[in-house]
Amino acid sequence: MNDTFNFEAYPFTVRPLPEAEGGGFLIEYPDLPGVISDGATPEEAIKNGRDALKAAMLTMKEFGDPIPAPGAFNAASGQWRQRVPKTLHARLVERARQEGVSLNTLVMAMIAEGLGQRQTKRRSR
Repeated sequence: MNDTFNFEAYPFTVRPLPEAEGGGFLIEYPDLPGVISDGATPEEAIKNGRDALKAAMLTMKEFGDPIPAPGAFNAASGQWRQRVPKTLHARLVERARQEGVSLNTLVMAMIAEGLGQRQTKRRSR
């Protein structure tokens, strides 16, 4: 990638922050997890976010890390194969049977719950 990055091509989300988290607004870039910033207003968060995005991309370039294309996060198919030990598979199948759901539904719910707990812990730091 050359020295000129099209920062405006990268999708982002802006959301209000609760007062307990300092208030204002948070900006996140799904294509680049961990590239976040904030500001008192949505406009300030976007400006600060672009600065954070630029710094992250320049650092990735400096260290030879791959820079994801804009929208790469959205290109996910929603599918993957995961191999697990037979004992874990058996436990998951039994748990799904007990809860009356498919194995896919059970595992998806567990992953979503785990991500939610992890995000909550990260916010409380």
